[in-house]
Amino acid sequence: MIAVILVMLTAWSAAATGFNLPKLLDSLWRFKEIYELWFPPNWERSGSAFNAVLITMQMAFLGTFLALVIVLPLSFLAAVNMSPNIVICQGMRGIFSFLRSIPDVVIGLILVMAIGPGTFPAVMAILLHNIGVLGKLIAELVEASDKGPQEAVRSMGLGSTMVALYGILPQIMPNVLSHYFYRFEVAIRSSVILGFLGGGGIGQLLFNSFRTFQYTDVTTYVIFVMLLVILVDMIGGWIRQRVI
Repeated sequence: MIAVILVMLTAWSAAATGFNLPKLLDSLWRFKEIYELWFPPNWERSGSAFNAVLITMQMAFLGTFLALVIVLPLSFLAAVNMSPNIVICQGMRGIFSFLRSIPDVVIGLILVMAIGPGTFPAVMAILLHNIGVLGKLIAELVEASDKGPQEAVRSMGLGSTMVALYGILPQIMPNVLSHYFYRFEVAIRSSVILGFLGGGGIGQLLFNSFRTFQYTDVTTYVIFVMLLVILVDMIGGWIRQRVI
């Protein structure tokens, strides 16, 4: 029954979205034209691409790191096993759900209208959205944590704060770092999109190059974004292994 339902949902979604593999295969010849327009990359733009990708990384890091700092204590209030009462627990979960339900692009649009174009609205959009996402993920880690270390800390007569610091946080920290670095990678890609809205960084260079049909410049900028994401992934894996 589950397989039948999945097949029906797949067919229904494909029909509604115009999913058409033969059409894709028929259009493969156009990729040759695209290749000729986009390659080789214009390496003369490497200097401006490097500066812009640094700004993009700074936007992503600042928004994600501040979100983690804010949400780490709040996530314990959203966890059933650590929250003082159900009202606080459900209230924090409601706040996280609200922030998570609004795409960061929409938040960025609102902030650009309110504050004006620049990198600050993009940082705030990443920050607010990641509070909702990381809050939910870390709260679930707290709820799923092993009860043995918690009971050991409580047996010493220590309160909830010490239980959180010494009974829960050490065992969930590797997963917290995994979630953080994943959200950092997502924030880099979000920063590129927010740059289309006037958020600065390499996204704004991409947008300007698209508008002026400078596709070889676009290729250069995309390569720099790819290298940045790969670098962040390597650093995140190294730090996580050190913590474990």
